[in-house]
Amino acid sequence: MTTQNELFEKSKKLVPGGVHSPVRSFKGLHTTPRFIKKSHGAMIEDIDGNDYIDFCMSFGPLVLGHKDEDVEKSLVSALSRGWSYGTCEPYSLDLAEYLLSRLNFVDQIRFVNSGTEAVMTALRLARGATKKNKIIKFNGCYHGHTDSMLIKAGSGLAGTSEASSAGVPEGVSEDTLVLELGDVEGIEQCFKDHAGQIAAIIIEPLPANNGLLIQDTSFLQYLRDVTKKNDALLIFDEVISGFRVAFGGMTELTGIVPDILTYGKIIGGGLPVGAIAAKKEIMDNLAPVGNVYQAGTLSANPLAMVGGLETLKKMTTEAYAELNANAEKIISVFTKWLKEYNNGEFAHYSLTGHSSLFWIVSEEGINCMDKIPSDITEKFNPLFKTLLDKGIYLSPNSYEVGFVSLAHNDEVIKELETRLWK
Repeated sequence: MTTQNELFEKSKKLVPGGVHSPVRSFKGLHTTPRFIKKSHGAMIEDIDGNDYIDFCMSFGPLVLGHKDEDVEKSLVSALSRGWSYGTCEPYSLDLAEYLLSRLNFVDQIRFVNSGTEAVMTALRLARGATKKNKIIKFNGCYHGHTDSMLIKAGSGLAGTSEASSAGVPEGVSEDTLVLELGDVEGIEQCFKDHAGQIAAIIIEPLPANNGLLIQDTSFLQYLRDVTKKNDALLIFDEVISGFRVAFGGMTELTGIVPDILTYGKIIGGGLPVGAIAAKKEIMDNLAPVGNVYQAGTLSANPLAMVGGLETLKKMTTEAYAELNANAEKIISVFTKWLKEYNNGEFAHYSLTGHSSLFWIVSEEGINCMDKIPSDITEKFNPLFKTLLDKGIYLSPNSYEVGFVSLAHNDEVIKELETRLWK
């Protein structure tokens, strides 16, 4: 039988770093990535037959759990009809109608293939609609790997920036102004220094890809006010938070309505998907109606549309209450275990939670990047390995959050307790 190590060695010969997305590489974790052969509910199983309680959940899309029976039936039915048409089809209309009938803050939606693609289109749309070029983003918010979002804060004055990846042209980084979360003075200065040039501010209203950096609603409201004041647009990147913290995401929870929203993950039911949504006057800038171009061979793929609709139909008010209750119980279990395990080996950890997301970190109240402990990765590695050995799978990076699903029910939570204390 082929071992995990043998598969990873083979993978490294065929694929850069052996993975198709860097976080899967287990870099620095001193153990081999697990090759998963199947999944069900809250569980995944590797090629050796070891099963794990999964808190990665494909990094967020699987809010119902793995291999939900109703979603599976819908996908099998869709597959029997064909899996890519490259034409107009009714399935995306069904999903769009379902979403727009419940999201009263947007008029239209366009489906793409990933969250990165959604953000890329949203930025182009904002620039096209405003006829301005510069974008303000925040350190600690992840918006996919499009060039203009792979920018980190530079040294010196607020708003300076530099590329955080090779291959990003200097000219691209010059149009991205990077600030720290909560930096109102920096935002004000940026609008003064670049008067009439800023197209939009983009933010994860619940930053959840460089830790769980929960923002005050007052800061989000400030962003809404300052963009209106300066004739700029506000973009909420709800690829993670959309349909997870509530059906309408953070927009619903806060009551703060941005000009453009990006979605992904849950709206595809676990299949590749992304979306851009806004009021009609903004969306009318997109081709073929307007002059902002966007296209995609597999956009609105019928399988993703059907799987997403079946998933979202199950996300009722009662389902969200159950989902959040599952998360609260799991956070409580982890918190107790962290204090008690091996004479307090992990007692320095605490959990930050919001709805069905949690982050295991050694300090509380972290809401921006400069508050994250410098030794976060060093401390995370032994915790990750300990939990992995107990059959508990976290996202394999100290900055990643944990995701809870409806499949993480009382039976799974009881099994979690058993595995933790064995």
